[in-house]
Amino acid sequence: MRFEEYASHDALGLAALIASGDVSAEEVEACARQAILDKNPALNAVLATVENQPYDKGQPFSGVPFLIKELVMHAAGAPSRAGSRALPEVPADSDTNLMQRFRAAGLHLLGTTQTPEAGYNATTETVAFGPVHNPWKTGHSAGGSSGGSGAAVAAGIVPLAHANDGGGSIRVPASCNGLVGLKPTRDRTPSGPDMSDPLFAHAIEFVLTRSVRDSAALLDLVAGPDRGAPHIIAPPAQPFADLAAKDPGKLTIAYEPGSMLGTPVHKENAAAAANTASLLTELGHRVIESPVKVDFDEFAQHINVIWCAFNASFVEQTCAAMGFAPDSDHFEAVTLTTAEFGAACNATTLLAALDYVNRLTRETAVAFEKFDLLMSSTLGSPPPAHGVLNQNDAEMSAMDWTRQTFRYATNTPLANSTGQPAISLPLHWSEEGLPVGVQFMGNMGQEGQLLSLASQLERSQNWHAKQQVLF
Repeated sequence: MRFEEYASHDALGLAALIASGDVSAEEVEACARQAILDKNPALNAVLATVENQPYDKGQPFSGVPFLIKELVMHAAGAPSRAGSRALPEVPADSDTNLMQRFRAAGLHLLGTTQTPEAGYNATTETVAFGPVHNPWKTGHSAGGSSGGSGAAVAAGIVPLAHANDGGGSIRVPASCNGLVGLKPTRDRTPSGPDMSDPLFAHAIEFVLTRSVRDSAALLDLVAGPDRGAPHIIAPPAQPFADLAAKDPGKLTIAYEPGSMLGTPVHKENAAAAANTASLLTELGHRVIESPVKVDFDEFAQHINVIWCAFNASFVEQTCAAMGFAPDSDHFEAVTLTTAEFGAACNATTLLAALDYVNRLTRETAVAFEKFDLLMSSTLGSPPPAHGVLNQNDAEMSAMDWTRQTFRYATNTPLANSTGQPAISLPLHWSEEGLPVGVQFMGNMGQEGQLLSLASQLERSQNWHAKQQVLF
């Protein structure tokens, strides 16, 4: 099997070839491993490779090559270093529940991908392992915190890869790399047994894909509570794959031309949203002005507490496990700064932040009674050059870092606070040839509606032709 043929198929397409006997799983694996050898030196996306990983046969994704991000979810036999010099390359001794479900779906784990330290960056450029390059333009960001997975999928190394999202970390690399990035509804996918609603219920795990049908079909296979789940949400009325295949009907879609947070948006991102608004009207949808506006100063004040508390826990637990003090020999400067701020926050400060999130969630739910979906650009600018989002900047305060991060990832974090599903779609490319994603945010539990509209847009725009330029 030649690489061009391998990379031209999405995950379901590869699985169908394997199931029919047109190619063997071994041939597909060999092609993926060669792609890692050939393409990764220029990308720096894949950190480690693993051998002889088990997966279930006779399943919808059986034999499809797969990579996992080295953060939160882990797999037996694969390292999970959270982008940090503080953690050694030691294989995990067990699978998380989601990893078990990925194996049960038939996905064949071949290795791991890069993440920024502790996941708190909208790019992936670590002191420990170096920057991940955008396959559309080297020297530019592949996004974060799932940047390694995003670059690997866009470059054709694998058709889909694990990602997680606490402030946009599925949708940011989807936008940067020209991919489909679905953040499911809170608690749709399992986070056990190690965690329960990670990042104070802001984070959830899933994948990055090149096609809508891959996202829908895999969500059907991995969704649902695991043992001891903190909450159990209603399953979809029909399988997500069936909902994705349905015509979405005529929807009312709120349009945000700039930023929900009121921060500046680059002309390319504004154009991406404006062009999509016109396209939606052509497709028969009703487009209205978005009423959703979030005060950036208030948002940053409280989200800073939540993220810094998480980083404080990461640094404290890592140091306790490894037996050293938190210092610049082991951690990046911003990680230490945010961890110090988080450790100094008291309980009432954290509760005030969580109270703010509750209020924001309730206000957003009221606004969504007037429309079906909310559309905007995914980010505030096209993928920046390396060095712009520098997590090792010792001059930056915790609040400076939070404000910088969410000025860039300006339209993604609201869905993390509210728990609503959101998807970034590859609907625009800049004059420089860099991808610029468009985000749709849905009502709680309504991934099916997002996937249905995404399928309609996929048929209309045929972004696969654009994606395959890289292959």
